[in-house]
Amino acid sequence: MFKSLVFLVLLVTPTLAAEWTYTDGAGKPVTLPEPPTRIIAHINAAAALIPLGITPSGVFLDGPPSVDRAMEGLDLTGVAIVGRGWYELDAEAILALDPDLIITEYWPREGFYGGAVGDAGITAQIESIAPIVGPAQGKSILTMLDDFAALAESLGADPEAPSLLADKAAFAAARARFQAAVAAHPGLTVMAASPGATGLSIAAPSEFAELSDFAAWGLDIVTPVTDADSSYQTLSWENANLYPADIILLDDRWGTRTAETLAGQPLASRLPAVAAGQIGDWPAGWIRSYRVYAEQLDELTDLIERSDAGLVD
Repeated sequence: MFKSLVFLVLLVTPTLAAEWTYTDGAGKPVTLPEPPTRIIAHINAAAALIPLGITPSGVFLDGPPSVDRAMEGLDLTGVAIVGRGWYELDAEAILALDPDLIITEYWPREGFYGGAVGDAGITAQIESIAPIVGPAQGKSILTMLDDFAALAESLGADPEAPSLLADKAAFAAARARFQAAVAAHPGLTVMAASPGATGLSIAAPSEFAELSDFAAWGLDIVTPVTDADSSYQTLSWENANLYPADIILLDDRWGTRTAETLAGQPLASRLPAVAAGQIGDWPAGWIRSYRVYAEQLDELTDLIERSDAGLVD
């Protein structure tokens, strides 16, 4: 009889959840009594977590949904949007979701968390609701993907999910094709840039994770002399051909805006790549999954394969 009672007690006694501990990209440790399930994420973090099997309750964006590239291809059914611009958060919507955790990315260069929580006052306000954590933005997209994968696994994601393994295989194939195309086009020079009304801002590849990856895989990317406290060198349109290149990749994080700006600038025609029509997209700062990385690499490889080297000789 006693053994039967003990057995019944064991059946009805709830299993105590193990506490959850995570140290993020800022080196900040966070401990919760159990793994968080109600999560609000910056859209870049959501773009990393959803393919890994972790869907947040809410997301906050850096701009209107129609132009935020990180949203592309994400299933946000049932996910609330609690912010639609930098420093714009709907506090009531956040409170209504009662989050356990806010996930974004930590920016080591700037020393703060990215997205709408970047302001110190907003950070303090939001952290009174739930802790803010995030992997650090780094020198490689692959490092960031690994960091997000570790975070997702701690939240219950399956690292061997068939969809994830398929995405990794697609990425591996895309990278191999990219490297083969680069090797087959020796001498090809590429510039990553963001055009504006008064000049052309040329990106330093070491300052951007995807450009660092491309360079590590053999792509010859122009390295400018950056302006003080900047990741770019901005040149007037009269001097924009200081670093001529065979291909120009335009920052596309806000859709076609940069391409339209370039097309509307008469002096841009002096650039060899513009004259040759060798213009492509630079997926600046929004690749957060193997599937998307594979797609973007394939697009860049297509451009490399149809481009001519030697325009700058």
